[in-house]
Amino acid sequence: MTATDQTNQQLERFIKKVAQKFPTTDDVSLITDIHFCVNQESGEVLAFDDDDKEITRCVVEQWIDNKDKNFYDEVKLDFRNTLKRLSPIVDNMGILKPYSFVLEDDEKHSLGELYVADDETRILGGDLMDGLDKELDDFFDQLMKEK
Repeated sequence: MTATDQTNQQLERFIKKVAQKFPTTDDVSLITDIHFCVNQESGEVLAFDDDDKEITRCVVEQWIDNKDKNFYDEVKLDFRNTLKRLSPIVDNMGILKPYSFVLEDDEKHSLGELYVADDETRILGGDLMDGLDKELDDFFDQLMKEK
């Protein structure tokens, strides 16, 4: 599934609405994550803060009743591309850094971090802890062998 121009415009408007809720000021918000919750059936996208308060919502028409097996992987890519394009806006939101954008499914299960902004560091792309479970399991197995 390749994002259409309409989908890109809808995601840009959505992210700009989120940014408008957190204008750059000296009195920054203390949230650490903005959660994007996507519903594969309805195409609805909601943004929530750490306290589960809704920030904004929209419907991405291309995502309505989308049955693609890799739906959420494609959604991650679409969001990451849009966040990258809007990085001057996203990086200057009135939120105490570091903060991140997290993708969730409609049951609020985390599907991964989309973007992390810090004063000097921006992480765009794969999850910060990608592969950590396997590394910890391997480490534990090695420790058990040494006993």
